[in-house]
Amino acid sequence: MNRIFSLILFTLIVNLCCYAQKPVQLDDFGRIVLNTYLPDKSDMPTEAKKALETKLNQITTNYGMGGSNANSRFIITAVSNIGTKDIVPGPPQKIALNIELTLFIGDAVENKKFTSSVLNLQGVGDNENKAFIDAIKSINPKNKTLQTFIEEGKNEIINYYATKCDFIKKEATELSAVGKYNQAIYNLSLVPDVCKDCYFECMSLTKNIFQQKIDAECAEKLSSAKSQWIASQNADGASAAGSILSTIHPASKCQQQVTALYQEINSKLKENEKKEWEFKMKQYDDNVAKEKEQMRINDEKSKRDDQYRENQSAREKELENERINAYRQVATEYAKNQPKTITYNNIYWR
Repeated sequence: MNRIFSLILFTLIVNLCCYAQKPVQLDDFGRIVLNTYLPDKSDMPTEAKKALETKLNQITTNYGMGGSNANSRFIITAVSNIGTKDIVPGPPQKIALNIELTLFIGDAVENKKFTSSVLNLQGVGDNENKAFIDAIKSINPKNKTLQTFIEEGKNEIINYYATKCDFIKKEATELSAVGKYNQAIYNLSLVPDVCKDCYFECMSLTKNIFQQKIDAECAEKLSSAKSQWIASQNADGASAAGSILSTIHPASKCQQQVTALYQEINSKLKENEKKEWEFKMKQYDDNVAKEKEQMRINDEKSKRDDQYRENQSAREKELENERINAYRQVATEYAKNQPKTITYNNIYWR
């Protein structure tokens, strides 16, 4: 068969669970992800289609690009065309297929093909379905053709982030301006670390937006805690207020007001009511102390002792990783709360 497959054309809802997508994890962010996607409207037998989905997942996983619910933008998909179909005399009689399988990597949101690769496969089986599966099983995820195909797709995705970086940052800034901090952090967290310039620019912006987020949450939670305490200035009110205050991030800028409320509540409680309250205060103090220690260590970069600087460098890296994990935790929770279906509209690739 000499011709390229004419098109992929479909408009449907894709249920990500059907394509062996794993739950969103922290490490889904900061890397390039390819989601396996095959259209429902396909001439391929159902069991063979499942085998192809599994094979495509193996390919992306082999190159560290296995998909998840975190980012459904970039996909790997395929179209098959039977070149010849022969009957092999028995007994038992067999079906022999020559199949041209075209793989695509692209941007499903902007409906843009990045790269493609054609594999010529042969399969033999008791029926067409089994012959298809036999052909698919012969695909080696590590062969040179697929390696080049994946590398080309990866480079195109890197180029996407390089050219769209200003837009990504602008959109995140606009989202944060209207209080959509989680979505802004999620969008910024999707930039893979191999896109170094854009990645570091987005991490810097994420730090600012994360601070805006925890400051806004602090103001809201502080107001709620005050209301609880004013309504019931006793052990029950203190417990309710303390439960809210304990969820305030220790790096938020209203910590002085939080401390003042803690002290006010503590001063008004009777001795026999203080036990549980003092436990909550201890948790709060420990969190604040930890954050202050991290800030102190981070601010002591000017010391000249070589060993100290070496230790500092390691500690600073650890602190930076902790902060990135905090950002990605926000992104992870945002992704988990999104609909489990993605709409891919009118994808047309030649």
